[in-house]
Amino acid sequence: MNYKFFLPFFVILLMSFTNLPSNKNALKNSPIEEAKSVSKNASIYNQIDANSFVLPSFDCFNTALEGFYSLKEKGLIEKNILTLVDFSMSSNTKRLWVIDLEKNIVLFQTLVAHGRNTGEEFANDFSNQAESFKSSIGFYATGEIYNGKHGLSLKLDGLIKGLNDKARERAVVIHGADYVSESFIKQNKRLGRSQGCPAIPVEMNEKIINVIKNKSCLFIYHPSKKQELLSKLVS
Repeated sequence: MNYKFFLPFFVILLMSFTNLPSNKNALKNSPIEEAKSVSKNASIYNQIDANSFVLPSFDCFNTALEGFYSLKEKGLIEKNILTLVDFSMSSNTKRLWVIDLEKNIVLFQTLVAHGRNTGEEFANDFSNQAESFKSSIGFYATGEIYNGKHGLSLKLDGLIKGLNDKARERAVVIHGADYVSESFIKQNKRLGRSQGCPAIPVEMNEKIINVIKNKSCLFIYHPSKKQELLSKLVS
């Protein structure tokens, strides 16, 4: 055999194989694996005890669960508690859920505010910038409790670069607010708005914060950014 010609051929062949995607990534992105994942998430969704509440949409839950598993695997979250906020819904509806994924039960469903520059009744404009007074969508890890100007509050760490990773420096936190109430809706035809925080009713504040504090997953959803959320999560 003429090794002079065989060696360059072997190198080219080897390089072609090293440029192929790994089996792990190929499987993760294959239609079959995606279908299996959706089927698994649908099974979990159908087993959840709504506990007299109304379940979130499956699209919101499915996206949230994909992120939850990924973040749990990376060690960025620790608890099996998933908090969902669906900003595709009217602010006059209860669009925040806290779900215990170990017991498969909805613990809370309540009102939640969006930022004053994110929209009136509906949230439609989001930002990661300081002083924007806009909400930031995406996945968060809950942090520590502190007492601030709104009383008991919970710090948040945004986990998606460019979408919500400035949450802590912006002081985007969970806190109670009197403008997040049914009475405010009746008087103003819409819920009150925050400076970008996912503010919740005062009477629910302590209960929810004590359940979700310290490394649980919070997901703020809007369908207009779904593909961006998923692509940034994968990367």
